[in-house]
Amino acid sequence: MTLGRLSPLKTTGRRALGAAPAAMAVTLAAMGVAMSASSTPRPDIDRTAEAVARATGGDLGPNGLAAVMARMDAGQLAVARRHDPALGLPELYSLTPGWESLTLGGKPSLDQGVAGVAAQQLNAAMPNAFGALQPALPFVFRPADEASRQRALRCLTQAVYYEAALEPTEGQEGVAQVVLNRVRDPNYPASVCGVVYQGAERTTGCQFSFTCDGSLARGPVRWAWDRAERVAARALNGHVAERVGTATHYHADYVHPWWSPTLAKITQVGAHIFYRWKGAAGETAAFVNAYAGREPSIDEARFAKPRVLLATAADSVEAALEGAKSGELRTVEIEGQTRVVGIASLGGRRQASKEEIAAINERLKAFESGAVPTVTAPPPAGVTPMAVEEVGKPQG
Repeated sequence: MTLGRLSPLKTTGRRALGAAPAAMAVTLAAMGVAMSASSTPRPDIDRTAEAVARATGGDLGPNGLAAVMARMDAGQLAVARRHDPALGLPELYSLTPGWESLTLGGKPSLDQGVAGVAAQQLNAAMPNAFGALQPALPFVFRPADEASRQRALRCLTQAVYYEAALEPTEGQEGVAQVVLNRVRDPNYPASVCGVVYQGAERTTGCQFSFTCDGSLARGPVRWAWDRAERVAARALNGHVAERVGTATHYHADYVHPWWSPTLAKITQVGAHIFYRWKGAAGETAAFVNAYAGREPSIDEARFAKPRVLLATAADSVEAALEGAKSGELRTVEIEGQTRVVGIASLGGRRQASKEEIAAINERLKAFESGAVPTVTAPPPAGVTPMAVEEVGKPQG
């Protein structure tokens, strides 16, 4: 690359850095990645600079930078941001703040995590998972009585209203679909109100934030409530939000929860990004829970009051979790910091106790040391045993 051709580009770049430092850093980082990947030093670098000049039209201001970034796919943007010197944020390296001492508790909730510009960058850099969209079956709504019918409709309307009142209709339908998918998911309650208000009775762990942050104390706007109720009624009558399919989680695009990389991203509708379980747990056939039919009575006056986090002091995470059950969350204060800890859920499978783990380890040690004799079972009737020659066995 000749100095004459590089100088104008560098001069323009210095002028633009003051106006858009973050975007400039991303673009320069992308150029650095391309340059470092060159197999021949000068010709490839020349071509890279010329390509950037053509894409930007010589303008390295916001418009030119946007033109360059528009040509990059999600993977290229992620690599560029990893090399962005202006953003030394741990979450851009897929690390949750406090990752050194993080303890996961229970099933992923709908809690907010990283927020703001960093969250938008993370969300944009995460592509939709290949094959993540799976069809959801129409919800079979057979309430046991009229009271249960009205309760289910009200709880689902509340979820749609307080979570997505100003979202487009498809976005509201997606929220309703998540609730009904959870009703049929063995990992969650088998009633609509049970899903919506799951965890709201505790000081922490509510699945839908509006059930424990005081939102219910604000009366709904009538036209928006009626719109949400129509969406909820259609969903209970079998309407399927095809764009989100078997989604069981979602979050707004301006937050990035810690759990999002653990799930399969399906798509974004409006301001919400939808996810499903990875593997067989997110397939259509996995949603086998039958609707309970009876809806619990909800004390809305109680849940309209914001939950107050009461932290108990503990010397360590292990001490705080003494006697805790799988999926149980506890708010504790450790070394002056309030933290929420818990025993990780295994998707409905029972967590082994310390005694069981110790017994398993002892049996493994005995087996590896040769203290446990090999037991040869007699062959079944009609089966002729044959000698097995072990090929490649080391001679000792």
